[in-house]
Amino acid sequence: MEINPGLWLAIISVVLLVYKWLTRNNGYFHEKPIPSMAVVPLFGSTAPLILKQFSFNGFIDHIHRKYASAKVFGMFDAMTPIFVVRDPELIKKITVKDFDHFIDHRPTFGDGENDNPYSIFGKTLFAMAGQKWRDMRATLSPAFTGSKMRKMFELVIECSSSVAQYYISQSKQSQEVELTDLCTRFGSDVIATCAFGIKMDSLRNRENDFYNNGKKMMRFERLSVALRMFAFKFFPTLMGQLGVDVVDRDQVRYFSTLIKEAIQLRQTKGITRPDMIHLLIQARKGTLKHHDEKDSDEGFATVKESDIGKLNVASSMTDTEMIAQAFVFFLAGFETVSTTITFLIHDLVVNQDVQQRLYEEIKSTNESLNGKLLNYDTLQKMTYMDMVVSESMRLRPAAALLDRLCVRDYVLDDGQGLKFTINKGTAVWIPTQGIHLDPKYYPNPEKFDPERFSDENKATIDPMTYLPFGAGPRNCIGSRFALMEMKAIIYYLLLHFSFEQNSKTPIPLKLRKGFTIVAPESEVSIDLKARLQ
Repeated sequence: MEINPGLWLAIISVVLLVYKWLTRNNGYFHEKPIPSMAVVPLFGSTAPLILKQFSFNGFIDHIHRKYASAKVFGMFDAMTPIFVVRDPELIKKITVKDFDHFIDHRPTFGDGENDNPYSIFGKTLFAMAGQKWRDMRATLSPAFTGSKMRKMFELVIECSSSVAQYYISQSKQSQEVELTDLCTRFGSDVIATCAFGIKMDSLRNRENDFYNNGKKMMRFERLSVALRMFAFKFFPTLMGQLGVDVVDRDQVRYFSTLIKEAIQLRQTKGITRPDMIHLLIQARKGTLKHHDEKDSDEGFATVKESDIGKLNVASSMTDTEMIAQAFVFFLAGFETVSTTITFLIHDLVVNQDVQQRLYEEIKSTNESLNGKLLNYDTLQKMTYMDMVVSESMRLRPAAALLDRLCVRDYVLDDGQGLKFTINKGTAVWIPTQGIHLDPKYYPNPEKFDPERFSDENKATIDPMTYLPFGAGPRNCIGSRFALMEMKAIIYYLLLHFSFEQNSKTPIPLKLRKGFTIVAPESEVSIDLKARLQ
């Protein structure tokens, strides 16, 4: 069958037009006084990552090292020009001093402006933009202060102690556990009680709906999710308007129903509980206010709230927006915090000297409590615990990079001859993983060394070179909660067990490859060895 020459011409013309559209910005960095990475049509500069030659964290570290002499370099994520900023002073300019030029994240999963109840992610605090983000940040900020964490800490302790008691009840001197399973079940129970107001026990009731729906929701490696994420890269606004979300509708429907029922029950029966549902109800009513609190040492990694978060603005939160905030709380706790705990326990398995010293601090703290439960303020006084957690998050930050969208033209000037314009609509990446492993800031960076965060040494660390929870007004609002959750489970497990290597323990720990969330490549098995009490 012969193809009409006219049809051939039409096909070639379409291919050329598509190619021209895909490559129309490829020369963007040629007029900038900075180096830039090679560009592949459709993939941009991230082809090695998309083709799974690197883990996400590994890729960010790789490109950071590749341009070791540059303060800034250019690359493309699909068709979006990205300025990768490596220099701490310039990072401070972008995230703090000139924040108004970089107030937003890129609209990765929709802009949240549509009314579709299944388009959840775009309505979360993380995805909100401009004044809407400012108002919501100020509304939610009082829910995450130290005083609120003290009240919520009892719920976290209940979950942590329950996990330890479960393994104690097995009455085995040594038992093999898979860390990802342990930590996600713990994380699920914490979020269930703290964000949704329901008590779960995912170790004893392994097939509960809450945990199973969470697992389904977090399977971001699925082809259907990968295709949606790819589409969001090219058409984020359109995807949002169509009501497409990175999360499946079944899971959105399940968790939305839980939140709505919890809110209705609280309001009709006047139930008060120190959890996120209660705080969100207060925030929507405008009764949740930011009060100045005395400074306390809440851990080196804890980020401080900016003036934006202290404005006491009452946002007119819709039902869907309220659901979205609890929803993202689940996403962060189920996957991000759980994975960080997995990494932390693995670090303690590999570094037995660190584990022993941490156990001695835990044992001493427990004795000082005279049979009472651990409390929030006592946890903050555990200096070596904080050093260990800080170092583990340095080695493998949950967020390998920080991203910011340039909302209006910005002249970047380092005061030393480097000067150019970052144009509106382009984006900035700050390579957290690369900075955390840069020998310029952390000598022998691959070594697990909590002493980097001793009282003497942490005073010498530039805050812009330690970014596990971000920087500036757009930092992670839940840093206090995440840190207390991580420390609480380590406290209770290590009090009763030592973490030991077995024949299945992956050393070194490898991360999942591809454009996906940070996670171990395979199962992380260790032994819990009971301590003699």
